[in-house]
Amino acid sequence: MSEWKKSGGSEDRVSKTGVSGEHSSPKRAGRRQGQLHLGAFLYYTGHHHTAWRQPDSGVEKLFDFDFYKRLAQTAERGKFDMIFFADLLYAQNVGPAAAGMLEPLTLLSALSVVTERIGLTATVSTTYNEPYNVARKFATLDHISGGRAGWNIVTSQLDVEALNYGRGKHPEHGLRYEMAREFAEAATRLWDSWQDDALILDRQSGQFADEARITPADYSGQWYSTRGPLNVPRPPQGYPVLIQAGSSGPGQDFAASFGEVIFTAQQSLAAAKEFYAGLNGKLAEHGRLPGSLKIMPGLSPVIGDTEEEAQLRFRQLQDLIPDDTIVLMLSGLLNFDLGGYPLDGQLPEIPDPVGASNGMKSRVQLIMDTARREQLSIRQIGKRLIGARGHLQFVGTPQQLADLMEHWFEEYGCDGFNIMPPVLPGHLDDFVDKVVPILQDRGLFRSDYSGRTLREHLGLERPAAGHFTKRAQLAEAGAEVSGV
Repeated sequence: MSEWKKSGGSEDRVSKTGVSGEHSSPKRAGRRQGQLHLGAFLYYTGHHHTAWRQPDSGVEKLFDFDFYKRLAQTAERGKFDMIFFADLLYAQNVGPAAAGMLEPLTLLSALSVVTERIGLTATVSTTYNEPYNVARKFATLDHISGGRAGWNIVTSQLDVEALNYGRGKHPEHGLRYEMAREFAEAATRLWDSWQDDALILDRQSGQFADEARITPADYSGQWYSTRGPLNVPRPPQGYPVLIQAGSSGPGQDFAASFGEVIFTAQQSLAAAKEFYAGLNGKLAEHGRLPGSLKIMPGLSPVIGDTEEEAQLRFRQLQDLIPDDTIVLMLSGLLNFDLGGYPLDGQLPEIPDPVGASNGMKSRVQLIMDTARREQLSIRQIGKRLIGARGHLQFVGTPQQLADLMEHWFEEYGCDGFNIMPPVLPGHLDDFVDKVVPILQDRGLFRSDYSGRTLREHLGLERPAAGHFTKRAQLAEAGAEVSGV
């Protein structure tokens, strides 16, 4: 049965479990060791396109630090592993949609002072930055936060971003990942340029640091080069946690090589299990053990004390989506003008939309597969996309949401979830107050933090200096190693 149900007219209705027939009993089956990992993905005033128009949204404070302070402290009260900020290097469609956002590393640096344990993760593009600057900023955030920094490595998506940086066109998809690989190699070399024991700090002898333990990175690639050493000592975590959000072929290869966490969009448990097994199967090629990368699909929940209440809240969001926004966003994503097609008809035959895309190829594939499999109209697939940008939407009660999350975890569809509240701040409050206690009661989620760093929250090893170089050498020799 479809994850979505028709409920009269052209209105879409999400099934109460998010995935019909795919939920477990209230008691944990106990088939899998460990607990869920949770990220709180904080995006504008919520992930739903119409979130800012809701009376309980925080849109008036969208550029106010206190808004984000409240959200971060709420997520920390819920014992989330981390909060996560995306970063878009452009502003467009600013009339009907929330647009413009604070620079995430600056914001997370401020939030590090008003939080104590929660991880602090930011998106930074490899296409429109330099390795030295990025390595320095994340090393700084890791130091001032006591080891809570995470870097979501992206390659950006659109030509409009290229134009903002004085370039005529956005680099081709595959090329961007080649560049990203060099960028990450250069950044890790810079973090390794200080050994962990390089600081001496001997007042009597006058020795601040041991220069023999600080060496140039001396990285030279086709796209990036840097000499170093970095002017910030090695971060407390060795490297900030390295996160990747692409699910295309090149994205998965990059994640298997560098990623410690991957954010992914999955619309069904079957697809999630296939992705989970496939990505873990790639790890050995890079000298890694299965399970050394945490897979966290996006999940955007609308919850209510009853199913009826949840569906009403969801309809209030969906009913505000303008038809022209559906056409504009789908046309842009698919690189095909849908303006002349009926909204209640199915998508037309589009010649190779994935190949034509130079942006989020995996998201284009997901949309096309879902539309064909479920025979969704343009309006239906557009509303699903706009509601959670292709991620899994859930509408139902806290108990039903906990059932879904438990089942996906037990069935090895994920290691946890990146929670994407449709409306902020209220929907994050709902999740922390109503869903987290159920997960804790089932033994699926921590009742308190046991560590202080993001690596400790995620169960990731702290990499030794030269970790990636050594691992690459072992992988070439056919040896399997643990760690990231």
